[in-house]
Amino acid sequence: MKKFGLLLAGGIAAIVLLANLGPIVGLALSLVIMYYSVKAFLKTDSTFKKVLWALIGLAAFSATVSNFPAIIGLVALYVLYVIYKNWKKQDIIIQETSNDPFTNFEKEWSQLKN
Repeated sequence: MKKFGLLLAGGIAAIVLLANLGPIVGLALSLVIMYYSVKAFLKTDSTFKKVLWALIGLAAFSATVSNFPAIIGLVALYVLYVIYKNWKKQDIIIQETSNDPFTNFEKEWSQLKN
C-alpha cells in the first residue's frame, strides 16, 4: 500500500513538473540574464553602460517575477526526488532469535534479579 501511495504522489508530481517545464526554463534563463547584468553593472565605470545594464537587469527581474509559478514545478521536482529516495529504502525489521545464548542469558539474568 505504501508503494501505491508513493506511485500516486510521484505521478501527480511528474504531471505538475511537466506542466511547469516551460516556466522553469524561462525562470532559469531570466535568472542567468539578471546575474550577468548585475555582474556587468558592477564592473563598468561608464554612466551610460550602468544605465543600460540596469535596464537589462530590470527587464530580467520582471521576467523572473513573471515566471514565479515555476517554483511549483521546482517543488514537484523535489517531491519526485524524495519519492525516488523513499522508493529504494528497505524497511529494517529486527527479529529476536531465541537460539542466541547471550540473549537468553540476559533475559534469564534479568528475571533472576527481579
